Amino acid sequence: MSLSRRQALAAAAAAGLFLALAHRPSAAQAKVKVAAVYTVPVGQLWVGRIDKALKAAAARGEIDYVFSENVAAADYERVLSGYAEQGHALIVGDAFAVEELARKVARKHPKTAFLMGSSARPQKPNFAVFDNYIVEPAFLTGMIAAGMSKSGRIGLVAGHPIAEANRLMNAFMAGARDVDPKVRFHVTFIDSWFDPPKAKQAAFQMIDQGVDVLYAERFGVADAAKERKVLAIGNVINTQDKYPETVVASALWNMEPAIDAALAAVKAGKFKAEDYARYSMMKVGGGELAPLGTFEDKVPDALKAKVAAREKAMREGKFRVRINNAEPRGSR
Repeated sequence: MSLSRRQALAAAAAAGLFLALAHRPSAAQAKVKVAAVYTVPVGQLWVGRIDKALKAAAARGEIDYVFSENVAAADYERVLSGYAEQGHALIVGDAFAVEELARKVARKHPKTAFLMGSSARPQKPNFAVFDNYIVEPAFLTGMIAAGMSKSGRIGLVAGHPIAEANRLMNAFMAGARDVDPKVRFHVTFIDSWFDPPKAKQAAFQMIDQGVDVLYAERFGVADAAKERKVLAIGNVINTQDKYPETVVASALWNMEPAIDAALAAVKAGKFKAEDYARYSMMKVGGGELAPLGTFEDKVPDALKAKVAAREKAMREGKFRVRINNAEPRGSR
């Protein structure tokens, strides 16, 4: 028996609705709206690692990602609030210099997930914190620095004496002492998050005092080392491609494990205030020692063997690097 025209149209409409629903992205597949608020340029090494991880998630089609950089303290609350009001489910950033402002905005938007770089504790219900606890690879680069130094003098140039910088410098110094207990350190803070010329000048002063290996916590240090033909150790990122005859090794920070964990929690509706420090550890891929690359044949085999043994012990949980947030001191 043939269908009436009305029945045929109804059947066609139903079929069309079924196909539309079948091809519509599910809630699980929908992109998460993510925003980042950075107080420094996105090219700054620490913030750059966050941006890299978020761009990787965007490239996978997992998130829609926007960011604001160089946000001054006077504008911070407005910019952060704006993203929350625009419906971004996850907001990431660095809150070290604007801690109270960031937490104030989070309190006003309890349904928004905030994952912020901070030296303070999480704030319930929605303000999670993170930092780069890459003390393990920092220790290993310290070992390499001491093993490559001929003068026994190592210089450390950093931005501010805050916990995030201090713990990595202390781990680096502990690693150096593991190889040479008599090594001497020169320590300088330039009181800026991003001032390459000032960092370069501080490095020059250390080199003039006999330092032949420099810990480059800030941009500008490796430039001084290259110019004066001494060695440098990288921090957070690997810049050996730009300084192939200067940067021996680097302690790398990978933000991907933390970002992936936060996104999973947001999607599951289970994001909460917690400390994401564990996602910086080597066992989860949050930290690693960069390949020696151009220095593979320049670092003595005995030193490489000792570093490899320490790294193996770290990964197996048999050797732990102490987290020391105190301001490091020189030992000239």
